[in-house]
Amino acid sequence: MEAVLNTLMGHSGPVPYLIVFSLLLACGFGLPMPEDLILFAAGMMAYYKSADVWIMVGVCFLGVVLGDTSVYTIGAVFGRRLRKTALVKKLLPPARMRMVRRKLHDQGNKVIFAARFMPGLRTPVFFTSGTLHLPVRIFLFYDCLAALISVPTIVYATYYFGDHVDRVVRVVRRIQFGVIGTILFIIAMLAIKGWWGAKKERELEREGALRDALDKVDAKLQE
Repeated sequence: MEAVLNTLMGHSGPVPYLIVFSLLLACGFGLPMPEDLILFAAGMMAYYKSADVWIMVGVCFLGVVLGDTSVYTIGAVFGRRLRKTALVKKLLPPARMRMVRRKLHDQGNKVIFAARFMPGLRTPVFFTSGTLHLPVRIFLFYDCLAALISVPTIVYATYYFGDHVDRVVRVVRRIQFGVIGTILFIIAMLAIKGWWGAKKERELEREGALRDALDKVDAKLQE
């Protein structure tokens, strides 16, 4: 976070907006950086008076939606071919893709809305929506609706409570283990979150496999 802020605050004028926009757009193409971290940094930029908060909200919203739309478009145009490549199979395992397709089939368009608030499912859901050729107007409606909630909330809340965030940063710098300890703590929390998410995903995959097996049995019985 501090490195991102230092990079942004080293520039003035339209440059910080362009950097934030480019990073958010790159997240849509798989940049291994949490999107929420960039939104948080954008809010802190506004707090430090290096950017206007409402312009930053608009820039972030545009970057998020264009990034999501890029993933959708790649899925719609190249999805069927890309799914056969080793790289995509590694990044988006077939089991996860089957789970996403099932969720889109069972729960409909609200999955697109929910995916914006679930970082681990954003790319698979948006990519699969494209491969299934979900109407682009439907995708944009639900994605924009979700982004209108998440983006202004994160950016403005960080800006509004920037004084408290700044105090936390200063306190962290004073404590014995400092930034390194904080980073290790965050990594530990992320590891626990990833383990828990993977566990839930395996449970969902087992449930899906069992459901598929039961469907096949029912089909044979009906024959």
